[in-house]
Amino acid sequence: MVTRINLALQGGGAHGAFTWGVLDRLLDEEDIEVAGISGTSAGALNGAAFKAGYARGGRDGARATLDALWARMGAVQDMRLPGWMGGPISWMEKFFTPPTAEIAQIMEYAPPFVAANMLDQVTSPYFYGPFYRNPLQSVVEAFDFEDVCAGEGPRLFVCATNVRTGKPRIFTRDQVTTDAILASACLPTLFQSIEIYDPVSDRMEAYWDGGYSGNPALFPLFEPDLPEDVVIVSINPLERDEIPITPQQIENRVNEISFNTTLLRELRAIAFVQRLLAAQKIDTGSMKNVLVHMISDDKMMRELSVATKMVPNPVVLLSLKAAGQAAADGFLAQHRAALGKTSTVDLPGMLS
Repeated sequence: MVTRINLALQGGGAHGAFTWGVLDRLLDEEDIEVAGISGTSAGALNGAAFKAGYARGGRDGARATLDALWARMGAVQDMRLPGWMGGPISWMEKFFTPPTAEIAQIMEYAPPFVAANMLDQVTSPYFYGPFYRNPLQSVVEAFDFEDVCAGEGPRLFVCATNVRTGKPRIFTRDQVTTDAILASACLPTLFQSIEIYDPVSDRMEAYWDGGYSGNPALFPLFEPDLPEDVVIVSINPLERDEIPITPQQIENRVNEISFNTTLLRELRAIAFVQRLLAAQKIDTGSMKNVLVHMISDDKMMRELSVATKMVPNPVVLLSLKAAGQAAADGFLAQHRAALGKTSTVDLPGMLS
């Protein structure tokens, strides 16, 4: 019997390689079908790769397209710097490969990264004039958008944030273009906003990263033709025990909190509906009973930082992929039988 699920893929820069590993492992499960994918930022990139590959070549095609995506991502240097300035710490991989946590610390304090971080405080992406380029553009343009928008395979939803209104915009079907994915991954301190025509406002609108309004957006997955199970692939730790004290630690924690806020808001809404259904205060079927699951590795993610998000270090990417595979394997071993039946996330406990 085939179990249909939805995937909700968080954004988090190069840490999205963790999701690569999760998807790679889920593709091994012939009796699990991905019906819908909602992705933001790196989650949108992973979702587009999964969808394009699956539409063209099934499970093997999805795996190959994801591998190709992260091979391209590994060639991107520090996303804070335009191409003519090069990228920091690329020399590191040539000589040694310390544990991932040590790489993260070295990257965080590497002089080029510190210099780029300081440059962020006094410039904007518009400062570079004709030298500006979006380092992700060539990565995204490599997708075959006929496959990304194909009717076959899972339904894909990409979230971006309207700069003018602050509201999320969901792109789906033939709306998913290079610009839509770039908009979903557009951190305003790094990239110039992406302008896309909005038929509702009948004007060109500027868009920033979807994480500000939905990381990932869960509500598109509530459509009646999609299954009840939503598996969230989380790459931003919800909790950290230690108080951040250095500028780098503070920046990192602010980043994590801000990009988890929208997810927690939607989970509170789901928990509220679950309570109403359980108490029979609303009719069964009047609202969707969403079954929530989560795949994460907060322990590993707490060892990383903003630096490892911004600089797609090949060693870190492969470590993240392996961690994602292991996390998905653990989830399946523990919760496979619950899919289609009950939530495996304790929402009251998480939200209290």
